[in-house]
Amino acid sequence: MTRATLKPLNQQAIVITGATSGIGLATARRAARAGACVFLIARGENDLKALCEELQATGARAAWAVADVADHAALAEAADKCVRLFGGFDTWVNNAGVLIYGAISATTLEDHRRLFETNYWGVVNGSLVAAEHLRKRYGGGAIINVGSILSDAPLPIQGVYSASKHAVKGFTNALRMELMREQAPITVSLVKPAAVDSPYGKHARNLTGYATQNPQPVYATHVVADTILYCASHPIREITVGGGGRLIASFYSVLPGLAEPLLARFAPSLMRDRSSAYEPYDDGLYDPSEDGLQEEVHYPMVRQFSALAEVRKHPGITSGVVAVLAGIGIAALLLSQREGPTRYERLRGRFDPRGWVDTDALRGRFEDLTDTVRHSLSDVGERASDFGEDARHRGERFVHGARHSSRKAMKRSGKTAKRYAHDAGAYARDHAREGGALLALATIAAAIGAAALDVRRPDSKLRSLGKF
Repeated sequence: MTRATLKPLNQQAIVITGATSGIGLATARRAARAGACVFLIARGENDLKALCEELQATGARAAWAVADVADHAALAEAADKCVRLFGGFDTWVNNAGVLIYGAISATTLEDHRRLFETNYWGVVNGSLVAAEHLRKRYGGGAIINVGSILSDAPLPIQGVYSASKHAVKGFTNALRMELMREQAPITVSLVKPAAVDSPYGKHARNLTGYATQNPQPVYATHVVADTILYCASHPIREITVGGGGRLIASFYSVLPGLAEPLLARFAPSLMRDRSSAYEPYDDGLYDPSEDGLQEEVHYPMVRQFSALAEVRKHPGITSGVVAVLAGIGIAALLLSQREGPTRYERLRGRFDPRGWVDTDALRGRFEDLTDTVRHSLSDVGERASDFGEDARHRGERFVHGARHSSRKAMKRSGKTAKRYAHDAGAYARDHAREGGALLALATIAAAIGAAALDVRRPDSKLRSLGKF
């Protein structure tokens, strides 16, 4: 393929269809501001004159022609006028389009055909006229077709419009391949906007019976216009404006079986404007809607930037930024490894609770402590038993000695001996309990002391656990 030589904008003559409203209007104004010669095509003569005077007042070169893009002869005549005035054109932008809100079954075949006459055949007519001129022009030029993200993910209520944009996408790709085969110096770009803050919905034929709107996120018209003008000077095959639309299209492409039921259920509700009353505007399906050069309709929240489009327009810069950030991250990771390649193993060992304490030594200490406590309690019990036996023997001896006394004295002594024996047994039991409690307190104090002595050692595990 002979490579096209795309000039800077200030050296170009640009033809724009649908130039008096929305995206086309924003593109015309920004192209004139960039220094390009602008040739305007639309159906409304009054708006064309007003826009041409506006641009000329800023010092731009501008001209216009009334034409319906569905009429191939009218477009060819407009192209001849541009050649006479500007010596030819370098970029042709097929932007004109109309919309129908409503179910496919509720749309008449006449309206269906009329929409395709503008949206599809308008692109075909404009592309053929432009290609015929650019084939013969030195350096060639660019054909830019404005499609829609709905060519990737159709929506109910906009079914006819989605079908026309599918046709535009197929035609654009096929035309590009044929021009490659011919080795024509022409670049063909497809710009696919997501929801845009433009009056195209206001100019739509509405069959739903309620007010409609674009679901969020909504992008400003100048975001799409800047992308179109970038394609005029840079060979871009296809570009999407709006990450929200691209996300929905990707979801539809990957999981159509799940996406279609969800879109069928929720898309009509999202497109319903519940804050506005239904007003059947004069639509622009058959006749031009001259609303005084309206570029935007001012949604409550409009995005002024499309990161997705900027990444696509500047892939080299994007790749460089990603590479720099990745390099910084890798360098920071490597420089932080002061202990060499074993840093991660050391960290893993430090965070492993099994390495915090010498479990074998600690288990041995607890076993020794348990044996000590067990032996101490056994000794206390044996001493308490011996003391009780000794008291019982003393009581028995006392009772035996008292038998030699009088009967009265013997009874009194017997009671006394029994009371002494009971008190002696209670004393033994109480002292045994007190001895066990004292022994437990002594054991805890011994453990705390052992821990304190261990901490003073240089290789103490408990000290390293505390520091960590």
